[in-house]
Amino acid sequence: MRSFPHFPHPQFGRMFRHAKHPSPHHGALFWVAHAAVLLGLLLIATEVSAQQGAGLRAQYDQLAPQLSKSPFQKPIVLSSADDTEHPTGEMHAVVDHPFGTLSGALRDADAWCDLLTLPANVKRCAVEDDQAPGATLHMAVGRKFDQPIADAYALDFRFQVLAAQPQYLLVEMSASKGPMGTSNYRLTLEAVPIDAKRSFVRLRYAYVNNFAARVATSAYLSTSGRDKVGFTVVGRDDDGRPRYVGGIQGIAERNTMRYFLAIESYLDTLPTPADQRLDRRLRDWFAATERYARQLHEQSLEEYVAMKHKEARRQVAIAPGE
Repeated sequence: MRSFPHFPHPQFGRMFRHAKHPSPHHGALFWVAHAAVLLGLLLIATEVSAQQGAGLRAQYDQLAPQLSKSPFQKPIVLSSADDTEHPTGEMHAVVDHPFGTLSGALRDADAWCDLLTLPANVKRCAVEDDQAPGATLHMAVGRKFDQPIADAYALDFRFQVLAAQPQYLLVEMSASKGPMGTSNYRLTLEAVPIDAKRSFVRLRYAYVNNFAARVATSAYLSTSGRDKVGFTVVGRDDDGRPRYVGGIQGIAERNTMRYFLAIESYLDTLPTPADQRLDRRLRDWFAATERYARQLHEQSLEEYVAMKHKEARRQVAIAPGE
């Protein structure tokens, strides 16, 4: 994934340092040059964003046949990497929301806190704004059932809007450390408009497993997680039923799908009155996951909704970062 370029020449860096304390001899020409540099950098950033947006639109054109024949009952293409050290899941999908609505909502860190708490194992999320561009999402991640916040793992995501153009959106969340020896988390969303009513998104979820994390994952997959599967079909049994990928790929695919369904549920419920939105969003997300019960079912609707309302009430009394 490309990011915005750094200064293309050391002279620009010197120019900005001097700009902090311009000498009395700096007149109109200095400030004109200063403005020209800023405009040049803005144009470069815009050009990069335009290229990225064009690349994502080209992916939509390439994937159109797969999207139209998707086994997910909606236009989705899901893939994963068979890599125990660098688990990765990637989703390409068409969503029934105008790009302006999607981009306006998902540029907001608070929106991501709202949608990331829909999965059962995310116990809380609070946004802390800081002086640098972006914000920090203070999250608590734990079991998929009710548990005290103190028993959950603190996970801090750095949220950044890397591009917000009329035809392209790129946001990223990153965390250097995670539970059980995991690290370098990246959750990246890109989007472009398809037409007046639809958008095309690319969601990528990745992290790093060190040796201790790989041992813990292996133990999980051989015990309580041994029957867990992902979405990629790797064969058929004697009765012709699909056999799904398991292991670390299954984990990456399940998490990627949960996050994508959370994004959809968040966008779908934006028109709902504010006092009804949480309950509607919870029920919408649960119903979406139940379409893929073989992979995503964890608990009953009543258990899930009661747990999430309890977590929401508890979060009201917790300040960000505590």
